[in-house]
Amino acid sequence: MALRAALSNKCGVSSVAVMHMQNPPVNSLSLGFLTEFCIAVEKLEMDKSCRGLIVTSSQPKVFSAGLDIMDMYGKSPEHCAEFWRAVQEMWLKLYTSNMVTIAAINGSSPAGGCLMSLTCDYRIMADNPRYSIGLNETQLGIVAPFWFKDTMINTVGHRTTEMALELGLLYSSSDALKIGLVDQLVPEDQVLATATKTMTKWLAIPDHARQITKSMMRKPTIDKLTSNRETDIQFFVNFITKDSIQKSLGMYLGMLKKRKS
Repeated sequence: MALRAALSNKCGVSSVAVMHMQNPPVNSLSLGFLTEFCIAVEKLEMDKSCRGLIVTSSQPKVFSAGLDIMDMYGKSPEHCAEFWRAVQEMWLKLYTSNMVTIAAINGSSPAGGCLMSLTCDYRIMADNPRYSIGLNETQLGIVAPFWFKDTMINTVGHRTTEMALELGLLYSSSDALKIGLVDQLVPEDQVLATATKTMTKWLAIPDHARQITKSMMRKPTIDKLTSNRETDIQFFVNFITKDSIQKSLGMYLGMLKKRKS
């Protein structure tokens, strides 16, 4: 199991799910993991007693290292298409969720890990200078797609996003707070407890009013992807299977192997 989800009644009469990602060593968002994740979120969405979801990590020092490069390197176009559809699905499930969603970021969260946290309604990060967060795709020679970009613009604004994406910036937790990439910093051992406490405040708002407001705010971004899903998949496949991009990914994997040895 790459996920551990448990429903609790910590927030009064409302049930809140706490989902612990456990895909060692760094919670890479592989095709298998994303599929399992989407099924888990869908089940919670169908459970009318569940009003909130807290997403966190079981792995020390990392929330999620992002998309699994092994699902993009040396794979067939068909596999790449299936993988990218699963990435889209993860984003859609979280970004459109009727539940209150809180990211309890208890470690570093680059690239796809940052995207996952950006889909949530609120982000709480461990106050640790060693942890970083951001959409750093350009550092790998790849490009964050338009819906990654739009999600970040909706959070921190156009100019900050433009610089962050072009330079592939990873922000320290304190810098992430300054630009609004995260909403709150707390000591590492208090991330989950603070998320639970914060959830109570969000659940005090009538569900229908909050859900309609959330949908109204996010609808243009959601519609942009849902009306262009197949085009986006084809663009990704054409891009990621280019020899130059495969070479760049291969070099990055080689660098990671050297680091480990």
